[in-house]
Amino acid sequence: MRPYTLPLSLLGISLSSLLLAAGIQAGPLESADRPHQESLKVVHDAEHEVDHAWEVYHRAALGGTVASPRLQAEIEEHLHQARTLITQAHEAADHGDQRQVEDLIKQVHIHTAHAIEGSKESKQ
Repeated sequence: MRPYTLPLSLLGISLSSLLLAAGIQAGPLESADRPHQESLKVVHDAEHEVDHAWEVYHRAALGGTVASPRLQAEIEEHLHQARTLITQAHEAADHGDQRQVEDLIKQVHIHTAHAIEGSKESKQ
């Protein structure tokens, strides 16, 4: 006597139903789940700006075009400061402190601008 097995299609339908039910319960991530979504987006955009500044610096450093060791150290300091400020901005966004986020992101812009300008300054 052969044991009873469920038809494959019935098993697939049952599995699909379970997954669908689990998805409905979980629901999509809404802005209500993250009330400070706009601040987090601003911080995320600033992170990309810092990443871009690092890329510009690395290209200059690897190409040997950074004007001087002193300038290289200054650029690296600006980039490290920008990273630190990003971390602080994340914390401020998580706490809903939009004003602090704005202030920190302004400082990030200043540091990344200095880093990019310095990276583009050629050796004489």
